[in-house]
Amino acid sequence: MIIELTTEDYQKLLEDAQERFPTEACGLVAGLKEDDKIEVKAVYPMANLDESAEHFTLDPKEQFKVVKEIRTEGYQLIGNYHSHPATPARPSAEDKKLAYDQDALYFIFSLQDEPVLKAFEIEDHKEVTELKIELV
Repeated sequence: MIIELTTEDYQKLLEDAQERFPTEACGLVAGLKEDDKIEVKAVYPMANLDESAEHFTLDPKEQFKVVKEIRTEGYQLIGNYHSHPATPARPSAEDKKLAYDQDALYFIFSLQDEPVLKAFEIEDHKEVTELKIELV
């Protein structure tokens, strides 16, 4: 499975992570799923209610509004993203514990050394599979 991400959406994720540093940036990712690829069509930065460098909570009202917009655009909710200001781009123990939707993709943008974006599927709160991201 390959994830196609435009350089514009990559830049949007990077800027969101950098602007909110040292707290975690977060939001939702929408697009189109096909058999062997996922096309990211939109990235929606959202408030981190926790304002923490170690975890995030999305605002349910804001989530509802964004999901409605995603449907209006004809896209699917693909997953969410958040940044790791000082740790690698891999799911933490807490990320795995909170991964309730096995159909969702989890994008993590690390700012630890150089910016690194990775995407994962998380199954049963422990099985982690990294997916390839291709910039288009």
